Amino acid sequence: MNKEYPFETALRSLETVVARLESGELSLEESLTCFEEGVRCAARCQEQLKAVEAKVEVLLKQQDGTLTVENFRE
Repeated sequence: MNKEYPFETALRSLETVVARLESGELSLEESLTCFEEGVRCAARCQEQLKAVEAKVEVLLKQQDGTLTVENFRE
């Protein structure tokens, strides 16, 4: 994960972009610039979520009551 631009920062930036776009107060040019930033923030979030998903392990309870660890799958 990019420690210079953590997930939480990218998500907050994306939320700010959405709020600005939804306000309807931006010019067309400002809206386009804002939208482009939102796309970049969304891509950062998606990239970081995929990296985390690859590291997640799931505990599964077997029929005999024992627990086993498996990699996360969609």
